[in-house]
This record gives sequence, C-alpha cells and structure tokens, in this order.
Amino acid sequence: MLKKRIALRDHSAESSLFFRRALLSLLVVLVLMAVLFGNLYYLQVKQYQKYSTRSNDNRINVLPIAPPRGLIYDRNGNLLAENKPSFDLQLIPEDVKNIKQTVAELTQLLNIDQQDLDNFYDDLKHTRRFKPVVLMSELSDQQVAKFSVNQFRYPGVSIESHLTRYYPYGEALTHVLGYVSRINEQDLKHLNAEGELSNYSGTRNIGKLGIERYYEQILHGTAGYQEVEVNNRGRIIRTLQVQPPQPGKDLYLNIDINLQLQAQAMLSGKRGAIVLLSTADSGVLAMASSPSYNPNAFVNGISAKNYNALLNSADRPLINRASQGTYPPASTVKPLLAVMGLEKGKITTKDRIFDPGWFQIPNTKRKFRDWKRWGHGWVDVHKAIKESVDTYFYWLAFNTGIDTIHDYMSKFGFGQYTGIDIHEESKGNMPSREWKHVRYHQPWWQGDTISIGIGQGYWTATPLQLAESINILASNGKIITPRILNSIAANGRRLRVPPDVRKPIQLTDINHWKVAQDGMYAVVNEQHGTAHRAFLGANYTAAGKSGTAQVVSRADGESLDEKELSERHRDNAMFVAYAPFKNPKIVAAVAVENIGGGSAHAAPLVRQLFDSYFAHEPELVSNE
Repeated sequence: MLKKRIALRDHSAESSLFFRRALLSLLVVLVLMAVLFGNLYYLQVKQYQKYSTRSNDNRINVLPIAPPRGLIYDRNGNLLAENKPSFDLQLIPEDVKNIKQTVAELTQLLNIDQQDLDNFYDDLKHTRRFKPVVLMSELSDQQVAKFSVNQFRYPGVSIESHLTRYYPYGEALTHVLGYVSRINEQDLKHLNAEGELSNYSGTRNIGKLGIERYYEQILHGTAGYQEVEVNNRGRIIRTLQVQPPQPGKDLYLNIDINLQLQAQAMLSGKRGAIVLLSTADSGVLAMASSPSYNPNAFVNGISAKNYNALLNSADRPLINRASQGTYPPASTVKPLLAVMGLEKGKITTKDRIFDPGWFQIPNTKRKFRDWKRWGHGWVDVHKAIKESVDTYFYWLAFNTGIDTIHDYMSKFGFGQYTGIDIHEESKGNMPSREWKHVRYHQPWWQGDTISIGIGQGYWTATPLQLAESINILASNGKIITPRILNSIAANGRRLRVPPDVRKPIQLTDINHWKVAQDGMYAVVNEQHGTAHRAFLGANYTAAGKSGTAQVVSRADGESLDEKELSERHRDNAMFVAYAPFKNPKIVAAVAVENIGGGSAHAAPLVRQLFDSYFAHEPELVSNE
C-alpha cells in the first residue's frame, strides 16, 4: 500500500513537471511566433514602402534622354549652328560568334583606323556582353552605304544614329559661336557646383567657348528619361514609361552672316580683327578674327597632334583677336583725347600751336617726332585730328597729365571689360602711375605721358573696345554694352533681348562732341585728310580715324624703315569709322598686324564693308 502511494506521488510529481515544461515550451513558442508575426508586420506593413522601393530600384532603371540642343541663327534667319545626324557602328558581344574575325573583316571593309580599334577593345573589357560597344564613330555616307549592303553578314553589328553639333560656316564664326565638345572632369565639377549635374546625365557635349558656352543653359534644354524593367543581370526586359526631353531654345544673333563672311575673307592670310557694331543697340554685326580654325574638329574630340599644332602656332589662331587681342590704339584715339582736352579746358577750338615736326619737353634734349618730318605748321584741334598731327597731341598730353588722361579715357571703356556676351575678353591696359609702380616698380615719367598722347606706350586696347569707344563718340555719349545675342525663340516667337543701356558720358558743352566728329569727317572727306582716298566715290558720308601702331621704334621715337625690320616687327594698321555721318547706323574698328599704315591698309577694308552694308542694309528685328 505504501509502495502504491509512493508511486502515485512520484507520478503526480512527474505530471506536474511535464505540465510546467509543456507550459514553458508553449510560452516560448508563443513568444517566438509573436516575434515572427511582429517582424512580418514590421516588414510587410510598416516598412512596405521602403522595401518596395528597394525592390523597384533593383527591378527598374531610369535611363536619361539628352535633349536636342537649341539651334543658332544670324539676324536674318540663316542657320549658323545645327544638329546633324551622326552614325556610329556598334557591336553586341553576345550576338557575335567570333569578335576578332568580325572586327578584322569590318576593318578591311570600312577602313577603321587603329585608334578606333584600340578604343573598342578597351571598352569591350569593361562592358557587359549584352550591351553594345562602339566600334567606329562618325561614319561617312559611303561607309554607311557599304555596311548596309553587307549587314546580313554580320549579326550583332548595327549602325546607330544620334545628333551631333555641326557648324556649316566652319572657321568663319569660330570666335563668335565657339564650339561644343565632350564633357570633362572640370565640366562635371562645375555642373555639380551649379546643381545642374543631373540634367546632363545623358549629354555628351557642352559649350566650351563663345556663344555656345555663354548661353549654355538656354541652348541645352531639359533632359528626359525612360523607365525600363531589367532582370538581375541588368538586361532590359521592357519599357515602362517615357518622359520626353525639352529641347534647348533657339538663338538669333545680331551677326549678319554676309558681313561676317566678307570680313573674314578680307583678313585671309593676315593676322588681325574686324568689329562691326550697330549704333542703335551696339549689336555685333560682324566680329572676325584671323587666323581662325575649324570648330567642327573639336565636337567629337580633336587629336593631341592637331590640338598642339594650334596651340603652338606662332600665329595664335586660338586667340580671338577681336576681343582678346590687345594693340596700341595709336592715332584712332585722338578724337577722344580732343574731347577730353576741350572738356578739361586744356584746349579750345581757337588755340593753335606751331608744329616743326617734333615736340620737346621743356629743359630736356629728347625730341618726340611727328610722322611728318617737316611738320604741319600752325595747327588747331580740327587740323590735328584731320591730319593726325602727333605734335599737337604730344603737347595736349603733356599739359593734361596722365592722371586726367587715365580717368577720362576710362569713361570710354579703356582698361575695362566691355561686358560683351562671350567670356573670351581682355581688358587691355589704360596705364596709370599706380599701374606702372605695381607692374615695373618704377615711377611714372613725363616721357611716358607723351607716348600716351598718340595712343602708344603702355596703352593697349582691343578692337572691340575701339569700336565701343567710337560708338560712344558717334552717339554723343550714349553707352550701350556690345551684344551678340539678338533674340531667343520661345513658343514660335522671337523675344528680343533688350539693350543694356548704361550711364552716358555727359559733357559741359555738347558741342565738344561735334568738334571731334567734324575732325573725323574731315579725315575721310577733306583734302589732306589721312584717309580721304579710301572713301572717294562713296554714296554715303562717313567719318573715321586712321592709326599706325608702332611695334618697335628708335630711342628717339622715330619709326624705323620697314626694310630694317622683320615682318613681325612692322607697324600695325588701325582704322575706326562710322556712317552715315549725320545719322550713324554702323561703327567699325579694324586692326591688321604688321602690314603698315592704317590709311593704306585698314581703311579700304572698312570702305568695302560699309559699301556692302548700305547696298543691302539689314532690318532690325522688332520687339515682339
């Protein structure tokens, strides 16, 4: 009996232990299930959006679509920069049985050069087998035709087209339009800093110079995209959505292509620049720089050999001489100095000095020579401008001083950027005491001022600055920033860009403008005027001023005989002009290097351009 009770007690204890263990196990299972369902809830409900997005990111790719670049036209609607179809030969590795054999046969068929082959095999190493690799770029029409006939022999090889920039007028407009070229690391850093990097993810090229660079944001447009579904290897399965890009806006320039081509042709074989401005709004009608180069060579990447040839050329074709070339302005600035002298009370219209052919600073021995050895006799301000009397302006500069000259000539834009709408511009140099001290650690001497009086010495200016200064004179002090852009195309209309009118130069006596203007009229239209032969027989009246900028001279300031000089040391020919005289519409500035006198070599160029302009005067685009 006792044994039976003990057995029952042990069984009861075991049952109790089992129950407790079972209960504990059940609780553990319930806790684990709660954790499981809690995680399922967290992942599928709370974190649904996150993991759904991550899943889609793995499944869906967004591919950028580059926008078509805006076109560029001249003022009359002639196309200056277009987007031209370009053809690339590409190969999909997984679809080609024998890549080396196929490439060898295509090389023989299409004459593929070694550089393209090297690029292809390099790209092949870093590209998935189902993605195309470019074998040859920029196929000619003949190459496209040859491949099309033989395409059935080469499965996995095809021709793909895309738009590329093309400049139909080549080197004639390089320094105005600039060019586009491949985006590089520096461009990427700039785009990232500007917050524009995402908009260029599908774009190959970007504006590098000229209008293409200055108005890049307007010309580029807005990128589009397409959403595609891909598998785990990145192969596209289907397209889900397409957002088309917004093309860049078209630009209409103030350039007249006929005047531009004529100006560039006249500079052929020479080094120099020509600038033509409209007096009404300072619109740039032509801006030629010679020598130039073909911008199309840069669009798809110029070879190192060809680029180094341009970079190291003694003729510096990469420089825009119209806005970056700096020359002593020579006698072209004498009318402006006359206005200064009249305004500052240093001269009057009745004052005369005697010119024996030289000027001498009191108590010194050095003589500053006039271009006319025997002198001009008695000279007033009108005759001084008309016959370009150096002695008169030596005397004026000496009596005025460099401080006043610097301050007053700065009003005409010398030593400053004009603000033209390209980045390639030089300020030139309007010298001062402070400038010479910083530059040479020397004081300013009186002899330095004498040279400034005839636009020589340390004074340098660009042809664009000269054109702007003469436009100010012809317009009685009105100042408008020179501009290449005329209007922007939007919604089928041309929206005119308003002129940038700045604070004018106001004189104490408005007749002082007329004194300088009459002097320039006499240069072209009166006997003994330094350029009167250049405009004989013209059916319009013009006013102008010639200049001969010395590159080297004797210690006494006298010009050397050209026979004694190498070609690069001969004088630069300068000429500025406007027409018609009473109601100016066009202003010109010309600089031709190492060719001789301005009257003989630069003035005839302006005459030809003015003749063309007035034979078919372009209409200004109205504000719409």
